[in-house]
Amino acid sequence: MLQSTLPIMNEGDVPYEDPLDLIEEIERLKVEQNASILAHYYVDGDIQDIADFTGDSLKLARDATTISSSTIVFCGVHFMAESAKILSPEKRVLLPDLLAGCSLAESCPADKLREFQQQLRAKGHDIVTVAYINTSAAVKSLCDWIVTSGNAREIIEERVPKDKEILFVPDQHLGRYLMEVTGRQMILWPGSCMVHEVFSIQDLIRAKRNNPKAEVLAHPECPANVLNLADMIGGTEKMRKYVSSLRDPKTFLVATEANMIHPLRAIAPWHEYIPVPGIMADSGETCACNRCPHMARNTLQKVRDCLKFGRPEIEWQPYFAQAEEVLRRSLLS
Repeated sequence: MLQSTLPIMNEGDVPYEDPLDLIEEIERLKVEQNASILAHYYVDGDIQDIADFTGDSLKLARDATTISSSTIVFCGVHFMAESAKILSPEKRVLLPDLLAGCSLAESCPADKLREFQQQLRAKGHDIVTVAYINTSAAVKSLCDWIVTSGNAREIIEERVPKDKEILFVPDQHLGRYLMEVTGRQMILWPGSCMVHEVFSIQDLIRAKRNNPKAEVLAHPECPANVLNLADMIGGTEKMRKYVSSLRDPKTFLVATEANMIHPLRAIAPWHEYIPVPGIMADSGETCACNRCPHMARNTLQKVRDCLKFGRPEIEWQPYFAQAEEVLRRSLLS
């Protein structure tokens, strides 16, 4: 298990290396190690640009099962690399930094969830536990369904029996949003994403005032007061599809991790994208206070090093077998 409190990256002592030299070395090592690079939309753009596959958690989990190479380098966070190993147990899965964690996953330890499930059942609750994919493999092994922001509504509406109570973990904001759109009542675990919690509603209102024709794109992990001001609510893949479907140039205020602007610009460069909180009043410059420090642990140097030395590696754990069953049923079928 990861530590409950993860240190924040400090790259100040890392010697400078030319990015072009690093990319050239990574390309050579990929061939030598028979490796493919998967990169989440929230890692830096230079890593997304060298990746063989980019996407959100759902897409990358599925991509991991289609890769023919023997090694996967997962540029994301720990729970994502775990899922890749679980779904492709025969492959070597490397994570550039083992301390690339997730505040949501850390908010729901497996022992605490097991204890709470037991308490609910002892009180007569007939529960189905639905977990957001931003959870550890140990937590997934205790759950009935695993969802992403892209498939959560479908699974809840079509696969969870109506006569069952839903315990939704760990994201209270996503759970509250799903309660609204599905009409299902849920018991919500009190977790939240540190990135999506930082948005200032005052700064968002100011940004809307300064850009009166702009649309707000918001991830459903955002608090309700941000979602109430959004024109489109959806996960990262839904955002990409939405902006690419609009041919007339528009301005978007983007309420999710700031690196998401990179794939938005790549697929629909004719639009303007402004990261929420928005525009700094004193200088007129855009500000992005919503960087994920754990995603930021992925660097070109660390990608090179994990290919070069073959570590850190995600090792198979006994509870992965139970997590595999629910992951495959939830994400692949």
